[in-house]
Amino acid sequence: MSKKTKNGGVSMSRLPGNRSAKFVPYLVPGLVGLLVIVVIPFVWNIYLSFTRWRGVGPVKFVGLQNWKRLFADSTFWISFANSFWIIVAIVVIPTILGLFISSLLTDVIQKKFGGKTASFLRAMFYLPQLLPVAVAAIIMGWIFRPEDGAVNALLVKLGLGSLQHNWLGSPDSALPVLMFILVWIQLGYPIVIFMSGLQRVDPELYEAAGLDGANWWQKFRVVTLPSIIPELLVVILTATIGALKTFAPVYLLTKGGPGTATTVPSYYSYNQFFQVQQVGYGAAISTALTVVIIVFSIVFTMVQKHVEKELV
Repeated sequence: MSKKTKNGGVSMSRLPGNRSAKFVPYLVPGLVGLLVIVVIPFVWNIYLSFTRWRGVGPVKFVGLQNWKRLFADSTFWISFANSFWIIVAIVVIPTILGLFISSLLTDVIQKKFGGKTASFLRAMFYLPQLLPVAVAAIIMGWIFRPEDGAVNALLVKLGLGSLQHNWLGSPDSALPVLMFILVWIQLGYPIVIFMSGLQRVDPELYEAAGLDGANWWQKFRVVTLPSIIPELLVVILTATIGALKTFAPVYLLTKGGPGTATTVPSYYSYNQFFQVQQVGYGAAISTALTVVIIVFSIVFTMVQKHVEKELV
C-alpha cells in the first residue's frame, strides 16, 4: 500500500512495485538454473542438429543434411509408429480404466465399505508409480524372463508348457508385453487424479439420479464424467507428453529390440548420441521430438481452454 507524505505526495518506498522488487534477488537462482539446465542445452541441441560431430573434435556445420536424412530414415518413422502404441499404453488404456475404477472406488466401494478401504485400494493401484522405474523394470524383467521367469513357470505348472515364450525377446510379443508393463506402472496416476476430482462432486447429484432410477452406468455417464472433465484433460496432456518422452522402460527392458520392435524416438536419439556417436543426427531426432511435443502441447492447451469455456 502507498502512504501519503506531509506535503500530500505519495511515498514511493511503500508502493507495491518497490516492495516486489525486494524479492527479485530470490528469483535469480531459479532463473540461472533454468538458463543453464534448460535454455542453453536446448539451443545447443538445435545447433548440433545442423552439424556433424562425434562428440569429440571439431564440429562441422552441414546445414539440413541431418534433417534430410531424418525424413528418409525408416527407423525414425518406425520409432514414431511405436510411440503411438506407447501412447495407447500410457494414455488411452489407463485413462479409460482409471475412469471406471475411480468411479467404482468412490461411488461403490467408499459407500459400502468406507473411505479407508477405498483409500487403501487407491494406494495399491498407485504403488507402481512410487517404485523407481529401474526397480519396476527389474521386477518385470524377472517375471517375463524366458528361462525361469514367473510367467513361463506358471504356464508349466498349469500344463501349458508349450506356450512358454521369450516374451521380451521376440518381435511378435516384445511391444505388447512392454505395453502391458507400462499400463501397470501408469494406471494409478489417473485413478488418484480422478478420485480427487470426484471429491468435489455434490453427492446430492448421485442421490437425485438414484431417485430417478438411474443405474451405475447412467450415473457415471451423466454425473461423473462431465464433472471431472478438467482432470481428464490434465491427465491426457501430461500422460501423452510422458508417453512421447518414454525412455527408461525401453532402455532397461528391451534396448529398443528385438530389431526395431520397441524402438521409440527418445531411445533412437540416445542410440545415435552414445552408441553410434552421430551426435548431430541424434540432436536432429531429439529436436524433432521436442517440436512434436511443443506443437501437441499448444494445440491441446487451446482445446482445453475451449472445452473449459463451454463447461462454464
